[in-house]
Amino acid sequence: MNPETLIITLAERFGLIVAGAFLLLTITPIHKIGFRQSSPKADTALQILIFGICGILGTYGGNFVFQSVANLRAMAVITGGLFGGPLVGLGAGLIAGGHRILIDLGGFSAVPCGLATMLEGLAAGIVSLHLTNRMDWRAAAGLAFIGEIVHMIMVLFLSHPYDQAMQLVKLIGMPMIILNTFGAALFAQVINIVFRYGTKQDSVKAQHILDIANLTVSHLRSGLTLESAQETAKIIHAHLTAAAVAITDNVNVLAHAGDGADHHLPGKEIRTESTLKVLKEGEPLFIESGKGIGCIHKGCPFTSAAVVPLHKNGQVVGTLKLYGTRKNQLDQLSFEMAKGLANLCSTQLELEEIQIKEQMLSHAEIRRLQAQINPHFLFNSLNTVTSFCRTNPDRARELLLELSKYMRKNLDSSRGYVPLHEELAQLNSYLAIEQARFGDRIKVDMSVEDSCLAWPIPPLIIQPLVENSVKHGLMGREEGGTITIDIHCANEEMTVSIKDDGIGMTKEQIEAIYAKKKIDSREEGIGVRNCIQRLEQIYGPQYQMEITSIEGKGTVVCFHVPKLRTAIQMREFAGSTA
Repeated sequence: MNPETLIITLAERFGLIVAGAFLLLTITPIHKIGFRQSSPKADTALQILIFGICGILGTYGGNFVFQSVANLRAMAVITGGLFGGPLVGLGAGLIAGGHRILIDLGGFSAVPCGLATMLEGLAAGIVSLHLTNRMDWRAAAGLAFIGEIVHMIMVLFLSHPYDQAMQLVKLIGMPMIILNTFGAALFAQVINIVFRYGTKQDSVKAQHILDIANLTVSHLRSGLTLESAQETAKIIHAHLTAAAVAITDNVNVLAHAGDGADHHLPGKEIRTESTLKVLKEGEPLFIESGKGIGCIHKGCPFTSAAVVPLHKNGQVVGTLKLYGTRKNQLDQLSFEMAKGLANLCSTQLELEEIQIKEQMLSHAEIRRLQAQINPHFLFNSLNTVTSFCRTNPDRARELLLELSKYMRKNLDSSRGYVPLHEELAQLNSYLAIEQARFGDRIKVDMSVEDSCLAWPIPPLIIQPLVENSVKHGLMGREEGGTITIDIHCANEEMTVSIKDDGIGMTKEQIEAIYAKKKIDSREEGIGVRNCIQRLEQIYGPQYQMEITSIEGKGTVVCFHVPKLRTAIQMREFAGSTA
């Protein structure tokens, strides 16, 4: 056999080995479990086994020449070393090289060939530690080229008789160097292709899940109800290839979108045994038969299902189900997506619980602060009314009416949201009393767009800011001053600006207002800091109140209120205006 014929023969075997490796690497369990770049011990062992087996196939894929074997082991163990590091490279080399030494394949070069294979795998692993891209085909080709040259040198010096070793190297040296160099480069590219394909699949799956989460968040934050579940099921069904999507609580079907809607009816008791099992055990199920689903309806079209529990506060509160039919079967990818979606849905349900608790705490804080501010304000207001009783009884009567309006609204201001016109009514009552106390020292210029009057806002958010301007701004001047209030709506937001020409604040005072610390209501009352914290808590840090001030010239407080977006907010506002 001449070298040209040997190259052709090895190339044919090489093609079969690469094709087999490609199929092996694309099998889902191998790709998902055995080939993660940061792999645990079990995955490392699987990598060693796979590349070691490929190395053994490289031995059997060779040709017997001069009682030795022209082989393709190097391309497998070098690729393994580059991919998994020194441990995988050495392990694969030990398997493939040890097989060459221990299994009698004939030939006097078994020991040097086996040792060379081990060294090639270890060297590739060590080199991989210094590479940014481990699976660089050029590195694989270079290592195989150098490694096979060293392999031939070891055969010459460690095989006996020497003349036969020389003849062997002359015949198989060039074909093995060429084929293993080319093979290692191609093998590295095969792994790159497999991973790019797997990464693309994962990114598509992740994008689907994120899109669904983005669309369903506003629904599930209102709780697991018939309405929120139905909207969520429709969204998931529209974005996935499942034949149907269903959501249940612990007892009833809450929503069903897609095939089988004639007997999987929302509002009815759960009919499938698989769902009841998941609710009981709390573990996800992937079912590949209609019988395993356990639907009692004879005409049920479903032949596969992914049933995943929904959790809230550590308890199973329902299930998310994907169904497949003969025409539209589910696979393991569908099951993984179902589990990912269920985790996101569970998180959204947890957020709904947290949001409710935060709002309850916020309302409780308002009530606590009100209980401390009301006696002080009431005392001053009654003194003012008393002063008018003899000199101007009609004015005293008007002030008592304003005081009663103010107190009534104040007692009811722990609701979630109120229309702007209610907040302004309370503000006007407050200003009427304060102007009666201080006379011309307090002037107010208010401009409000009509389109803003019905805008939902948190209660007691404007009046405390105006009160702050009166107490700490205007009253610091003997002649008083003017408070300018401007409220307008644009681009789905309402902008509120409160400006005074009082004594202003220092930079340190403003920083103290923004400081994240517990509010001491005995000193501060329902002040600016409480308003800042409530705005951020309700709408997020992007809606932080803006305060600008110049000592001796005045202060401007500005904030924005977006339209209500979540179902919980809408429900609270509807309840407060009912």
